[in-house]
Amino acid sequence: MDKMDAAMKAFFLFVGILLWYGIWLTGFQTAHWVLYIPSTFFLISAVTGICPGMLLFKEMFRDKQAQGSD
Repeated sequence: MDKMDAAMKAFFLFVGILLWYGIWLTGFQTAHWVLYIPSTFFLISAVTGICPGMLLFKEMFRDKQAQGSD
């Protein structure tokens, strides 16, 4: 699994907290549920060092020739 450095963890933590703060200011009943997905993923990434979104997109855009040479 991919681990990240402290600067990237701090960035994900900052953005996750900022999103949750925005949701809180807007109101939990007013904010759309889709906003909870990236804000939660950012916090999970900051805590674990594994970003589900990056893993997904790395898998989607993997070079097809590199797969055949394994």
